[in-house]
Amino acid sequence: MYSSNDLYPSEEDFLYEEEVLRNPNSFKLWWRYLIARSGSPFKKRSIIYERAVKALPGSYKLWHAYLRERLEIVRNLPISHQQYQALNNTFERALATMHKMPRIWIMYLQVLTQQKLVTKTRHTFDRALCALPVTQHDRIWEYYLVFVSQKGVPIETSLRVYRRYLKYDPSHIEDFIEFLINSERWQETAERLSGVLNDGQFYSIKGKTKHRLWLELCDILTQHATEISGLNVDAIIRGGIRKFTDEVGRLWTSLADYYIRRNLLEKARDIFEEGMTTVITVRDFSVIFDAYSQFEESMLSIKMEGSNDSEDEVNEELEEEEELDDRLDIEKLTERIGSFWFKDENDVDLRLARLEYLMDRRPELANSVLLRQNPHNVEQWHRRVKLFEGNPTKQILTYTEAVRTVDPMKAVGKPHSLWVAFAKLYESHNDVSNARVIFDKAVQVGYKAVDHLASVWCEWAEMELRHKNFKGALELMRRATAEPSAEVKRR
Repeated sequence: MYSSNDLYPSEEDFLYEEEVLRNPNSFKLWWRYLIARSGSPFKKRSIIYERAVKALPGSYKLWHAYLRERLEIVRNLPISHQQYQALNNTFERALATMHKMPRIWIMYLQVLTQQKLVTKTRHTFDRALCALPVTQHDRIWEYYLVFVSQKGVPIETSLRVYRRYLKYDPSHIEDFIEFLINSERWQETAERLSGVLNDGQFYSIKGKTKHRLWLELCDILTQHATEISGLNVDAIIRGGIRKFTDEVGRLWTSLADYYIRRNLLEKARDIFEEGMTTVITVRDFSVIFDAYSQFEESMLSIKMEGSNDSEDEVNEELEEEEELDDRLDIEKLTERIGSFWFKDENDVDLRLARLEYLMDRRPELANSVLLRQNPHNVEQWHRRVKLFEGNPTKQILTYTEAVRTVDPMKAVGKPHSLWVAFAKLYESHNDVSNARVIFDKAVQVGYKAVDHLASVWCEWAEMELRHKNFKGALELMRRATAEPSAEVKRR
């Protein structure tokens, strides 16, 4: 502690006192005086500072040094201490002449932010922006955004400040979107993200791609479907599906999830089915199929739980009615049966059949994905036919589609093998006449290699031999080795 006498000038101070009294407007004299008394108590130094800034109110160096020392004094004090109020008053006096100095404003704003004085801090930030030129606003906005992101600041205040900031620098829209997400303002988040994606000149300062922003928007739209309105979610997500080829499966599942959350379950099933029949990669198909199967499993489990609960309720009702009336007339019995029939919402068998049907279709659906990748892949067509083993009608339809689709010039594999297998299918079912029709069409196809055509002729002849039609086989060999017509040569 120090006494009041310590605050008066000592004999060692007389030299400096005489100089500053003789020339009070000299910054060097005041600065030399302060350096010489650097070891003195702050109370004494504050008196010298007050005299100096009174004599030189426009000295940035004096004000800055004075404020820094006062900041050090309150650094370890609680924010409710009266020294903070004295510090605030000192800053206000300094800004009377230092209002064009951004460093002084920033020091003051940091102190106010630390004190949690929301209204006063906000007003001071606005004063700083009004006092400083636009070229220096970025230094103030940096701390302004930190302030409004703190806990305790009203959300509406933060939103208004962020919207003002975007007018100053629209490139930081992503920071605002992150703030909206953290504040759970899903409606405005979706609107802002949609605006960003529709802006062809937008450039992400965070290095995010348009695809990533699409995925973020889809997640928000689907996970908060009931809180967002005014946006055509279906059109937005489908636009992303058309625009991007990566992670299309995730976009389809997001769209289905959106309808599930809105309790439009049949629409969600339609989306799952549409997605599985349009994607062109196995990875996307797996994502959609897994989500679809989990959805059906969850629906089945919910129905089964509901069925058990309803059975218990029905049993209790029956027991009560039996106690009241042991005999039911025909009209009451008919009414009771009808009520059970039309109110049966626990369609567990239907749900189970749906799930089993979905699982049974997986190989066929996966094969369709591979054929969409390359419809001229002969091996995949053969595998598709094997999937329908035991169903001749389905196999015939598949072969018919295969021979119509596969272009021999673009085929991967041996396209003639499809025709041969098609004919053998008819032969295996004792329909030789249709097998001959298939072979006859097969020999008219323009194959890429002559060997393919030769194989078809040989297979046809061997079939005739298996059925003891030796003359027919000989005639086929003559046709196969005859000189082609002029039309065939042109082809």
